[in-house]
Amino acid sequence: MTAREQTEAYEDIPGTWVFDAQRARQGYHLNEFLYSLMKAANRAAFLANEAEYTRRFAMTEAQRTAVLRRDWNKLLELGGVSYALAKLAFTDGKSYQYMASRMTGMTEKEYVEMMLHGGRSPDGWRSRAERQGRA
Repeated sequence: MTAREQTEAYEDIPGTWVFDAQRARQGYHLNEFLYSLMKAANRAAFLANEAEYTRRFAMTEAQRTAVLRRDWNKLLELGGVSYALAKLAFTDGKSYQYMASRMTGMTEKEYVEMMLHGGRSPDGWRSRAERQGRA
């Protein structure tokens, strides 16, 4: 199997964005922004004018839009590191559980309950191709 075929295989996993070298390159400036939120002064500047603060970083327009919309799954797709995304959630006064619940389409309470009971069920479709009848 070629490297390209391996990449295509793991890109077919629904709801999963593998952080590989390509996604790391794609997300470099996005993650630079996210990690900047570790400093209180940067968090304050961001919260004072989010759009203006994001322009300090060479993010793509899609990345900037995803930040401003708090589109957590899109941020992962566009190269965001999940731990770096937590910096944005924390800046908003939200927990990692809150962020994860939004990624799964659940309320925070539903997400916590699911995790306390062992996580997601392994049952169900496992690839986009399977769901579309191509597997």
